[in-house]
Amino acid sequence: MHQQKGKKIIIYLSLFLIVGSINNTVLSKIRFDTIKSIQISGLNQNQNTNLLESIKELNLKNIFFLNGVEISKIISSNNLVENYEIFKKYPYALDIKIERTDFLAKINNNGKIFLIGTNGKLSDVKFLDKELPFIFGKPRIDEFIKFTNIIEQSKLSLNQVKNLYFFPSKRWDLELKNNVILKLSKDHTKLSLDQAFEILNDNNFNDIKIVDARIKNQIILND
Repeated sequence: MHQQKGKKIIIYLSLFLIVGSINNTVLSKIRFDTIKSIQISGLNQNQNTNLLESIKELNLKNIFFLNGVEISKIISSNNLVENYEIFKKYPYALDIKIERTDFLAKINNNGKIFLIGTNGKLSDVKFLDKELPFIFGKPRIDEFIKFTNIIEQSKLSLNQVKNLYFFPSKRWDLELKNNVILKLSKDHTKLSLDQAFEILNDNNFNDIKIVDARIKNQIILND
């Protein structure tokens, strides 16, 4: 009985080695094509090209075993990128679609002017393609992004703003494009924005130059 079991084991091991050898031989002959095409869209032509060259330096191999971590690092390091998607087009192409950040304002950072994007990153002012408000003061970028979100949730729009003034007390003032100054509450910012908006749209107050809404449910006007 023990001899029969021993013979069966030997037979199974022999079959395993034979099949394994065949599979290894077949697999060794398989050659995956390297990535031959990478398309990038979403930025301007020069920016897309610069990003493409950086990705090509990774010497990407075949698409089936692609590690997207390094590609993601390169794309994410570009301050103009808000979001992106990488699509694999088998057998040897990549399609990278980028959503460019939207610039919100200009700010002086250590003596140099930068643009603040909705992605919370600073970009060179050379990318400016529209009129933007200027920030006076030194808010953290996340504080400014939070404040712009409050503005957009209010009846006012950031497009109406010419300059923003940030104070050490964490309070903001706005100078609108019609030269009216809005003094806003630190703790009830949206409410003070909405109340100021109502005043600005009342024809009885056309000559108003300062709307002071720092005190909750109280508006002080100065012409």
